[in-house]
Amino acid sequence: MPEPHTFLLFAGASILLLVVPGPAVIYVITRGASQGRRAGVVSVLGVALGNFTHAIAAAIGISALIASSAAAFSVVKYAGAAYLIYLGIRALADRAEAPKLFGERNRTDRRLFWEGFLVDLLNPKTALFFLAFLPQFIDPAQGAVAPQMLILGAMFTSLGLLSDGTYAVAAGALGRRLRTARSERRLQRASGVVYLGLGMTAALAEGGTER
Repeated sequence: MPEPHTFLLFAGASILLLVVPGPAVIYVITRGASQGRRAGVVSVLGVALGNFTHAIAAAIGISALIASSAAAFSVVKYAGAAYLIYLGIRALADRAEAPKLFGERNRTDRRLFWEGFLVDLLNPKTALFFLAFLPQFIDPAQGAVAPQMLILGAMFTSLGLLSDGTYAVAAGALGRRLRTARSERRLQRASGVVYLGLGMTAALAEGGTER
């Protein structure tokens, strides 16, 4: 079990990392602005499950396997990039005369949740982030390493829920002011461009530890 001062240091470092907008934050902001606050929050929950899944993987060594295998890293990286590009193309291709981007009119909560989960899960840089970040706060003298990593991973995920959720709610509030048909179409096209940009960035990115 990590000591109290370790928790404080970890919490401070995590907050600094979480407040800086990265791919996950951009994704939930786009969801919130284009589809409403509820969609943004549900997407945050999916991203959070993805984060904790990466923490579990880091604790049992799967992330280490991805880090050490160029082939495994590439497979996960390109799968994630392809999924983001798919989301972008789908958003740009939707030419419905009356866009339905807000609330549950366009997608179910379940679908939004699992899309957020997949976007985060299929980002190998998130896996490497947890593999690199969590061990910095582990003390083998305090007990088994895996439980410590899981505890810290759960703490990071909880802080991420608060941080990403704040972004999603703020984006949803902003999007609510833009509910005209024309502005909804613009938001839809903008969200498609964002997803394409995230996908192309993920496909071209080198190995690293960015969340």
